[in-house]
Amino acid sequence: MSASWSPSPVVPLRIEFDNTPRTLWLKLESHNPYGSIKGRTAFALWHDVRDRIDPRIGLIESTSGNLGLALAALSASLQVPFTAVVDPRVSPSVRSALSTMGARVVVVEQPDGAGGFLLNRLAHVAQRVRREPGLVWPNQYTNPANPAVHARWTAPELRAQLPARPMSVLVAVSTGGTLAGFHSYVLTHEPEWELIGVDVVGSVALGDVHGERVLSGIGASRRSTFLPHGYRPAVHVDPPSAVSACLWLEETTGIAVGSSSGALVAAALRLFRESPERTDIACLCPDGGDRYVDTVYSPRWRAQRALAQVDIADGFRAAAPMPPTGAPSERTVDTPEAPNTTRTPGTQDPSLGEVRQR
Repeated sequence: MSASWSPSPVVPLRIEFDNTPRTLWLKLESHNPYGSIKGRTAFALWHDVRDRIDPRIGLIESTSGNLGLALAALSASLQVPFTAVVDPRVSPSVRSALSTMGARVVVVEQPDGAGGFLLNRLAHVAQRVRREPGLVWPNQYTNPANPAVHARWTAPELRAQLPARPMSVLVAVSTGGTLAGFHSYVLTHEPEWELIGVDVVGSVALGDVHGERVLSGIGASRRSTFLPHGYRPAVHVDPPSAVSACLWLEETTGIAVGSSSGALVAAALRLFRESPERTDIACLCPDGGDRYVDTVYSPRWRAQRALAQVDIADGFRAAAPMPPTGAPSERTVDTPEAPNTTRTPGTQDPSLGEVRQR
């Protein structure tokens, strides 16, 4: 049997700056199955490679955490082996969750010289695929299924949940797939959106200068394949600001988000401060704070990395969050069917392309 995926909620947060009311719209992808926006990507990648999967050999993927968790859950439900190739920045709790779901976890310890570990993670995966015939690599970094699922699913879902008025929409960058998918949607459907990419200082995903990075889930050691010429407008956020935004949001609203979402919130507050004409900013928050208890939300972890808290919201006054908007409004959004989790190994699961009209 298969199940339909409900829209993740959008929470409007009313804030004031210079006595001017603003609204920060938070789309909380942590409410998705598998706890993050990468669940959507995992479904798309699985659909793309499903005909090549040998249930005795399985899949391998490089991941900073969220996609690995989603693929591990899918693989476990379909009784297919899965190997997650991670690095030391992935929290112990995420590694433990991967192992609990039956995934084999390989930690690449050698930095890649470009501020992270991605290049060496990718080299390890490529070597394994060459060495082990039948091992399937969905490759979230180059597979066009990655941006496509966000162009036809995530972006229209968000548009249906937001008021039909001019809006700045902020999307975090790692592989660049989500931002590229949103960009494609904006070009085709022309909503009244100012689409802004958000990256961290030290990331080269959009073609900037590389440097050391300490946060997982945002940024990359190489240019995005999906955005080879970079992307503008873009905002770069330093790690202390991203972490401080996470702490501020939790203290102010009780909503705990991950480090990439913190970067989005920090960027939104900066844009509100710099541009009085901006009254509405939407943040596509990739995951929740539950996966960062032993990193972003750990005083010890922050102290070890000299991530002193900064007053990210100086001059802002936040009210209590408004009730979330869950289901799309008057617009219709297609949502994919989840893969069949009751099949036996070796049989084919339903197509992600078969959608149910909501």
